[in-house]
Amino acid sequence: MDMRLELVTVPVTDIDRAKEFYVRAGFNADHDQTVSDDLRFVQLTPPGSGCSIAIGKGLTGMEPGSLDNLQMVVRDADEIHADLTGRGIEVSPVEDLPWGRFVRFADPDGNRWALQQLPAWAEHAADH
Repeated sequence: MDMRLELVTVPVTDIDRAKEFYVRAGFNADHDQTVSDDLRFVQLTPPGSGCSIAIGKGLTGMEPGSLDNLQMVVRDADEIHADLTGRGIEVSPVEDLPWGRFVRFADPDGNRWALQQLPAWAEHAADH
C-alpha cells in the first residue's frame, strides 16, 4: 500500500508574517481560513510539490521555530540560491557535499529548511 506525505505543520508565532514569508519564498497560498478565535488554518505549497505545509493557530503543540532541516529537492542549487536571494530571502551559500549541493534558509521563527540538489548518481538511481 502506498502512503503519500500530504501536510507538514510548521509552528510559528505570527501567522500573517509567516504566510508573507513563505509566499515571498515562492510557496502558493492554497487556503486560509479562520474557523474560530482559537483555530486558523493556512495551507501553503512549495512550487512543484505534492506535499504542503500548514501554519496557523490551534494546529500543533510544537514550539515555534522547532523544526530543523525540513528538506526539499531542487533541480539546481545555484538557481534556487539566486531565485530566493532575488525574492529577499536570506539563504546560506551553496554547500557542496558528497550527497548533494545544499542551500539553507530559515523562516522568521527559525524553522530551518534545506534545499538539496541531488548528485548525478542519486538522480540516475531514482529513475529506476
